[in-house]
Amino acid sequence: MAGRVTSLFSWPSLFRTIASHVGLTVRLLREPAVPSLTKVLPFLALLYVISPLDFVPDFLPVLGQLDDLGVILLALEGFTRLCPTEAVEFHRAAMAEGRRYNPMPPSGQVIDVEFRRQ
Repeated sequence: MAGRVTSLFSWPSLFRTIASHVGLTVRLLREPAVPSLTKVLPFLALLYVISPLDFVPDFLPVLGQLDDLGVILLALEGFTRLCPTEAVEFHRAAMAEGRRYNPMPPSGQVIDVEFRRQ
């Protein structure tokens, strides 16, 4: 068994992927650089899971739960893609290094104005 191939959909790999997406989402929800409207998407997915209305009813043994899992994964992936790239990269690197949450430092975009009262 020299060349054992592991699938992306193997259970340990799938759980690690979900856990990392959830961790990244929690960090990005706290990030001030992420627009408020974008932060609504994970909550809409949670609302869908809690709601009794589903694409596939939950009383079907496996399909009902897979439907909810699919919506959650799509929402988390969509949320990550809608977030500013700099914020996603900053927090992924912070998670890889094991750093605690800190907001992303300002990007250096400054609008310099002078206020004059007339």
